[in-house]
Amino acid sequence: MKEHTKIIISGGGTGGHIFPAIAIARALQEELSGEVDILFVGARGKMEMEKVPEAGFPIKGVDIAGIQRSFSLKNIIKNMVLPFKMWKSMKQTRKIFDDFSPDAVAGVGGFASWSTLRYASKKRIPYLIQEQNSYAGITNKKLALKASKICVAYNNMERFFPKEKIILTGNPVRPEVIDIEGKRAEALNFFNLSSDKKTLLVIGGSLGASSLNRAIESGLAAFQQSDLQIVWQTGALDVQQATEAAKAFPDVHVVSFIKKMDLAYAAADMIVSRAGAIAISELCHIGKPVIFVPYPYAAENHQYKNALALVEKQAAHLIPDAKVTAELPTAIITLLNDEAKTTLFSQNIKTLATNNAAGKIAGEVMRLVKCKKGGGDE
Repeated sequence: MKEHTKIIISGGGTGGHIFPAIAIARALQEELSGEVDILFVGARGKMEMEKVPEAGFPIKGVDIAGIQRSFSLKNIIKNMVLPFKMWKSMKQTRKIFDDFSPDAVAGVGGFASWSTLRYASKKRIPYLIQEQNSYAGITNKKLALKASKICVAYNNMERFFPKEKIILTGNPVRPEVIDIEGKRAEALNFFNLSSDKKTLLVIGGSLGASSLNRAIESGLAAFQQSDLQIVWQTGALDVQQATEAAKAFPDVHVVSFIKKMDLAYAAADMIVSRAGAIAISELCHIGKPVIFVPYPYAAENHQYKNALALVEKQAAHLIPDAKVTAELPTAIITLLNDEAKTTLFSQNIKTLATNNAAGKIAGEVMRLVKCKKGGGDE
């Protein structure tokens, strides 16, 4: 009986890390015709502990957290116990590796990647990093020193990583999410929308975006006057307030989380979104006009830099989070009424889509496995 290849995929924290990891795992299954054992390693208490098993993959959790950047007594205490958590996570990671014996490891970002890739390096197990953003974080820059390969989604990443290790693959997206062809009628029916009105889709990310939600709330009356219908994804924390605010507006459909993203994308004429790397990758495939409102507290302000890369190519509009309440409602209405600009944005953003990123990354993982087993060079 042929021995299965064993791969660990590590990372998570948000959908922007988890869903690409799942896409890579599925590509590995396809690459190896199912003759592969995949184990995820995530951070206990984070959403990967729920979403990965839902996708059909096993996951082990470690006790790890990131540095708290905002100043408060609670965060000071969290940072004080961080060294203990890092030590504990390394101990847990050692047991996971001893039990599973991986041939290679892929890190997709998130708290758990640190201990997993550090331990892989210690055991001389080859690993690659999948850097999703246009601006690399401190952790990935450190981990890159001993990585075999670094899969990136943007050009000019040699600013952060050794040039010889970089492979431009793009970011993995879930095929079922970007498959919107011919689904508009189904989508309008699913969200109970009218075919006679333009549809705005608002997505604040898997955890929601409070500043974005407040801006949409402030513009509800203006949107109604413009005969605009809205699918508004708020996140769990804001859904109650948004639902209450939308009661007087029958064309506003409030949801905490969108499971059928393909239908949400298919229904939309325009999209307002945070600027996480995976959201951007999906939106490039979708090809609808977008207004980005980057999350301002992302590490190294990488969401702003992600969005700016598209703005410079005339592929999207950007509003800083600090100006979102004052500018967003007017910007939405103005852009929807500017057919020339919406067409330009749609055309340009579509040219930035990359195909089969998950398959390319899976191929790189398999090259690491082949090298480890003595079948060739990296």
